[in-house]
Amino acid sequence: MKHHALQEIRTVANVNLEYPHALPVTRRERLKRWAELLERCGGLALSTLHETEFQPAKERALMRADNSPLSVAFADPVLRAAGLSDDSYGETRRFFELSDNQLHQLVCHCHFGTTVNASTAARYVRSLIAAGDRPGILARLRNVFRR
Repeated sequence: MKHHALQEIRTVANVNLEYPHALPVTRRERLKRWAELLERCGGLALSTLHETEFQPAKERALMRADNSPLSVAFADPVLRAAGLSDDSYGETRRFFELSDNQLHQLVCHCHFGTTVNASTAARYVRSLIAAGDRPGILARLRNVFRR
């Protein structure tokens, strides 16, 4: 194996020193990366998805939109390398381990209209990180009544 100086490599390749060496493997790491990507978009208006809550599960899973919070995640080579295979609702839900309600809150037009501000989407993703893996209110109530 031949070794080259960084300056020498830069003459023939695009070198990105910020590219993380470790892929985001935990749910928290993946969500953090997504929030950072959305924050980098600043005030950009991102497309929402139309009436996700009314679509049959199979159709909802296939929903996507160009220039959406979902496509921001998919455009990232780090998240793709970590296993994000497309920018559909279903794949985003699977990859980030989100419930339908959580993803609906982030991308449905009924909350924001036809577009959502990227920084607003980033704040919501950060709130998912802060909530951690705590069960939702319905799951907690179910556990209370099972005792």
